[in-house]
Amino acid sequence: MLKKNVHAIILARGGSKGIKNKNLILVKKKPLIYWSIKSALECKNIDKVWVSSDSDKILKLSKKFGANIIKRPKVLSSDKSSSEDGWLHSLHYIKKKFKADYAIALQATSPIRYKKDLANAFNKFLIEKNDSLFSSSVNGVFFRWKVLGKKLVPNYNLNTPRPRRQLISQELVENGSFYIFSCKKFFKHKKRLFGKIGTYTQKKECGFEIDDLDDLRIVNSVLDKI
Repeated sequence: MLKKNVHAIILARGGSKGIKNKNLILVKKKPLIYWSIKSALECKNIDKVWVSSDSDKILKLSKKFGANIIKRPKVLSSDKSSSEDGWLHSLHYIKKKFKADYAIALQATSPIRYKKDLANAFNKFLIEKNDSLFSSSVNGVFFRWKVLGKKLVPNYNLNTPRPRRQLISQELVENGSFYIFSCKKFFKHKKRLFGKIGTYTQKKECGFEIDDLDDLRIVNSVLDKI
């Protein structure tokens, strides 16, 4: 089998709305960015780990933790900037110096991953001959309601017997922890999911994303146990 050139990319901008300097906030006595770098460095399939940021402080810490760094322009680091924009900028930078066949894009705000998640997901990606893949969690919320104006609307018929939870088909949700894709095809499509799409289902706790202080307390509690 030909050698695959795999690069991990972690986007970590300096600004944030919910928590100030979120990517530097301490999670189990380590900056949040550390946990995604650690996951990527532990994956034997990954050749190089990159952190892209507009923040010199984040870049300095990331380099200390063992990542390569990419200075991202402010124009690609606003609230309105997409991850796709950041990944494209990173891959253009990487491809000037290295061959890049596949990218594993980790979300910095999702620090909970089990040690073999990335390796198992990448192997699944190759075996299934996927073009792109997303991490997922099983949706445990069976009875959901939407707020439409002042009205509550359920996802089931109130005029028929309430369905048993066991009989409701399970749904998978993108938990945002990571994405895997072919670099060549990503340059063509410029979106994270395209072509033959696969998924790797993680344990439910891996779907926790730090947006506010409540999330931080939950993540700290989970990391105590894994």
